[in-house]
Amino acid sequence: MSAPLTIIGSGMAGLGLLRQLRAQDPARPMTLITADSGDDYSKPLLSTGFAKRLPPQRLAARSALEVADDLGVLVRTHTRVEAIDPVARTLTLGAETLPWSELVLATGAAPARPFTVPDAVADRVFSVNDLDDYRAFHAALEALGRPARVVVIGIGLVGSEFANDLVAGGHTVELVAPEPAPLPRLVPEPLGRALGEAFQEAGMVLHTGRQLVALGADGASVGLELDDGASLSADLVLVATGLRPRTALAASAGITVSEAGIHTDRHLATAMPGIHALGDAACVDGVNAMYVQPLLASARALAHTLTGTPTAVTYGPWPVLVKTPLLPVVALPPARTPSRWRLEGEGGDLTALAEDEDGRLIGFALTGRCVRRKVELARAAPPLLG
Repeated sequence: MSAPLTIIGSGMAGLGLLRQLRAQDPARPMTLITADSGDDYSKPLLSTGFAKRLPPQRLAARSALEVADDLGVLVRTHTRVEAIDPVARTLTLGAETLPWSELVLATGAAPARPFTVPDAVADRVFSVNDLDDYRAFHAALEALGRPARVVVIGIGLVGSEFANDLVAGGHTVELVAPEPAPLPRLVPEPLGRALGEAFQEAGMVLHTGRQLVALGADGASVGLELDDGASLSADLVLVATGLRPRTALAASAGITVSEAGIHTDRHLATAMPGIHALGDAACVDGVNAMYVQPLLASARALAHTLTGTPTAVTYGPWPVLVKTPLLPVVALPPARTPSRWRLEGEGGDLTALAEDEDGRLIGFALTGRCVRRKVELARAAPPLLG
């Protein structure tokens, strides 16, 4: 039997590619290797589950066993690949060596924690980046038997979405971050402040412009000290301080990587023959877009390439829909620093247009009722990767 096409990683990128490949080639031997449970689920649903009172099993569309049966592939769960040999085309898994014909790295991104969590509170401090993480955090909330006091560290996309979801689920939320307003990398500050005001109206407490300086046990609670001297107490802490592409495995095999991810061309190919990358782990022609639409576009293009039709990926002008029902937000962050932001509207209904030096639209951000303009403005904006 010939060596299989092998995918490392079972997130939306890995499983999305697997589905696309099987649709185009019903017979090719394929193996999926994952360090987690391998369940098929939609990652965006992780930050909507608490408002809907969804247990983890409701978020999984198919188990790893069902994925293997439905797609006719070998799925190896809770398995870590220790090394790639690009010359022999093998993987090292402990004492085991597995051959591959072509290899796809869909290793995703890992939560970036800018501080050390003491062992005394490690079981009460969480990051939620996959379904296994959600299981652990959900179990901790359920174990309390009452609404929780949660401190969320970080006010970016993930922190804001989880804060909204937790409050909608009946929990008490405080947010801590050094930036002055939510969504600092997605929207201009006035729009972030509008979201912050909506959060406060819902009962959240925002500690913006503040750094965490100490974290430790405070009886049955977690104690947090901030750089302004404030002391907070929480049942649980959710850390949402960003993601870093998982590149160590690729780097150890001599594949070019950077902080932006595993470097690929428009065909998702690394400089190492037979090895491709996609999803949150990949920096495609200089762009790492950790959103659903670029990921799906990459999976479609790479499936064509791996089945004999080389296809370069393109990313359209796809806005990011932030899941904050307290104040709807849509953003298309400009690929380069705009010459100016032009703001319109009032209250929570705001439009921010990013323009270049010639007045051309290169991005936008919308809040409240202005999110209705997303299609109109996306049509006028340039593609992220044309």
